[in-house]
Amino acid sequence: MRIIGCDLHARQQTLAILDTTTGEAVNLTLMHESDKVREFYSQLPRPVLVGIEATGSMHWFLNLMEELGIECRVGHPAQIRAAEPRKQKHDRRDADLILKLLAENRFPAIWLPSKELLDLRALLLHRHQWVRMRVRMQNALQAIALANGLRRGPALWSYDGQAKIAFLPLMPHAAYRRSTLQAMYKNMQSEIENLTRRVAEQAGNRCGARLLMTHPGVGPVTALATEVFLGDPQRFTNRKALASYVGIIPREYSSGGHQRLGGVTKQGSPLLRFLWGEAGAHAARHDPELKCFYRRKLVQKGLGKARVAVARKLGIRLWIMLRDEIDYQEFCRRGQMQQKTVRPVVGMPETGNGAKSHRPSDEATRLPES
Repeated sequence: MRIIGCDLHARQQTLAILDTTTGEAVNLTLMHESDKVREFYSQLPRPVLVGIEATGSMHWFLNLMEELGIECRVGHPAQIRAAEPRKQKHDRRDADLILKLLAENRFPAIWLPSKELLDLRALLLHRHQWVRMRVRMQNALQAIALANGLRRGPALWSYDGQAKIAFLPLMPHAAYRRSTLQAMYKNMQSEIENLTRRVAEQAGNRCGARLLMTHPGVGPVTALATEVFLGDPQRFTNRKALASYVGIIPREYSSGGHQRLGGVTKQGSPLLRFLWGEAGAHAARHDPELKCFYRRKLVQKGLGKARVAVARKLGIRLWIMLRDEIDYQEFCRRGQMQQKTVRPVVGMPETGNGAKSHRPSDEATRLPES
């Protein structure tokens, strides 16, 4: 068997190859030109095991390995780097490190989404990019309107508001800029509506997204993004692992009895965090428990931390609904049954709606805490 540690880059890859039969080790560099990579791997005697670090440009290589029937494992970059204590880093050492972890069966392999999930992620990211560009156009048009005394607020984006911008008396270059921005805004609005319909169609065809849309404040975009970015919900052991994966837990630098907390880690998907934050603001208006939780955190922590806490609580709810394949009504019923079956203990303080208690409970049926 041949084990290959591959340090993959955009233009080249550095390989550390070990033949387990003879013990021979070879280092070489392959340039990504023409069909050199395909020719090299297709000529290797089977079986072959390849290990790489996770990177954004790795999908073509994974597809090639799948086509050639070669097992390829993708590792967590931070955990791979943590296995090397020396403060020296270059391509050959990185390839040797990956090879060593593979040979010693210590390679930190990560979960990979399917091609279908990757395609749905591309749809959601494409729509989000168009929405961000539309916001930039709106800000530019709003600035033109305010500079000329036109203050309409949200009504500026109606047909009448756009007509008033179009008839503003401007200098030639400013008028050209105004007309171009309005044309771009109209095209973007049409394309975003088309992408939104496609997202709603895909969300309606997936069972998990349909269950998530029963939660107040969760629409097709948030439901579909939650399902495709989380993937298999069973791979998260608990809610803390989920929050860490998405990046909505605080940084911590505690030592010697001193606790130091920072901002959220932001290690996961920025789009998923953004959508949970937006959906959490809407859900807090319609869900009684989330509304009480938000108001309490607003008094205790302030606006920013309260919105993050609601987003985290909503995300954990959606994860439980996905994991247990239940809708919002069943989720609420389980929470009510859990509260009814709790027996008061002498000396245990009373807890209000949404407050933490120190009683043991089943995480699968308990309303998640934040």
